[in-house]
Amino acid sequence: MSTGAGLDEALLPDGGDREHAAPALAAVRAYGPGALAADVARAAADLGLLHGPADEAHVFTVDPVPRVLPRAEWEQLAAGLHQRLRALEAFVADAHGPREAVRAGVVPAVVLDTNRYLAPGLPPPRRWIGMAGPDVVRGADGRLVVLEDNVRTPTLLAYALAARDLVAPRLGVQPGPAPVREAARSAMRRMLAAATDVADPVVAVLGDGPRSSVAWEIDRLGEMVDAPVVLPSQLAARGDALVLPDGRRVDLLWRRTSEERLTDDDGRPNELGELLLGPLRAGTVTVVNAFGTGVADDKRTFPYVEDLVRFFLGEQPQLRSQPAYDLGDPARCRAALGRLHELVVKPRSGSGGHGVLIGPRADAGQLERARAAVLAAPGEWIAQEPVALSTHPTVVDGALVPRHVDYRPYAFCVDGETIVLPGGFTRVSLTEGELVVNASQGGGGKDTWVVG
Repeated sequence: MSTGAGLDEALLPDGGDREHAAPALAAVRAYGPGALAADVARAAADLGLLHGPADEAHVFTVDPVPRVLPRAEWEQLAAGLHQRLRALEAFVADAHGPREAVRAGVVPAVVLDTNRYLAPGLPPPRRWIGMAGPDVVRGADGRLVVLEDNVRTPTLLAYALAARDLVAPRLGVQPGPAPVREAARSAMRRMLAAATDVADPVVAVLGDGPRSSVAWEIDRLGEMVDAPVVLPSQLAARGDALVLPDGRRVDLLWRRTSEERLTDDDGRPNELGELLLGPLRAGTVTVVNAFGTGVADDKRTFPYVEDLVRFFLGEQPQLRSQPAYDLGDPARCRAALGRLHELVVKPRSGSGGHGVLIGPRADAGQLERARAAVLAAPGEWIAQEPVALSTHPTVVDGALVPRHVDYRPYAFCVDGETIVLPGGFTRVSLTEGELVVNASQGGGGKDTWVVG
């Protein structure tokens, strides 16, 4: 993130259309951007496409101008994701086992010793990471880089599928491989089946109910994998088993909750721990993504991911990380504090864009408060080099205007294979100049096509 001008995903510097984006832009203009946006908004409301907890839910904004990625670029991205997830999978297993990465000096011991997401004392799962949805951005140099890895409970997949249903049929342009909904359904089911040794598992989807910002999505995912969506309060631990209200034993639990730990900071079991620790220790239930996966998603791990690729795979990273610094390292911290006004500062366990300081846009008071917070607990922060986020034509008040975007591809890990759905989701800020694109802070989304 930065205040600098980024390139436009669909338009050339002279205002002409980029070749890969031209058919989609022509279709939007022919329909009429304002009319198209109004039609899509009405359809989203009719669909009940809500985002936010029940007491403040609103219709999610689907911008009707699709983002288009050339197939060759997307294939490179998919290969890079496969490599990156192999390394992160190995790291999570290592963090819960021999800790070779620590012994080799690849990751400081304190990064694991202070990690909130470790889940020691449980039988290792067949796979730690089942689904991933990293945040990927394009900088001014045109290169796609990873901003965050998101291997705990990545969201917005169902919104991406809804955007495809709402936008593509109205434009009459082939959006790439179809039907993407069936590809997603197949990938999800294969991912779940690969997570357990049970031949015909009883599957349940664990949600947060009305307090969840993505309750609409969780219900749709349950429908797609033909599994009931349940709350922790609707499940019971009976002996060593986890059972549904109808008495069936749950073999596989797809966790879609905002709670990603089994214990509180004091080490005592939380609500999920009280429910799940017994069955997990007994090996009678499998959870996807597994508790403990957050070790790889902790922002303090992020600065070391490229080195983890080299260490575990013996390969050079194909998909790069946006440079970031562990402020728990005294030398890194001193250097970052000297240029706080140039960096993006993130809380270690933050999400949704909350608590992020964009140094180039911060005033003196904000910078001083950030400095004090870092000095008070340096290990709870990372700093990241800013990115001149790319923009994309977006409909605002009936006109096509540039708005900042990022990209969330969705990957499913299945027995050594990584299934990356063609397309994914583009998140877009709806406010001029705003760099935070998170839906929880007013952002919307775009259908994303892969063509060529």
